[in-house]
Amino acid sequence: MNIQVRALCETLGWELASGSGERGITGGVYCCDLLSLVMGRAPEGSLWITVMGNVNAMAVAALADTACVVVAEGMPVGAETLEGAKKGNITVLRTKQPVFEAALSAAAVMKLR
Repeated sequence: MNIQVRALCETLGWELASGSGERGITGGVYCCDLLSLVMGRAPEGSLWITVMGNVNAMAVAALADTACVVVAEGMPVGAETLEGAKKGNITVLRTKQPVFEAALSAAAVMKLR
């Protein structure tokens, strides 16, 4: 299941918005938009898929130690968010796919299904 974020991003055609993408995804796929749940339940090293493209989500990703944040549904990711991601060493990916489809795509590449 360990795949590098950059490799997954390239395979799926997702945009690498911030970060190097060098970290491996070791914790599976986690989908949630409620930040308090993510803080307590997202597995370390997971691929976190959300529609929350704000600076608070970047802080939560750092606390939860996710491998990356995938901002789905083509939601905007502003300069403040990207600056927060950079400070927290968070890799941010973007996709136009809905959350469920993005999770299925990632799971297929990671061979989780």
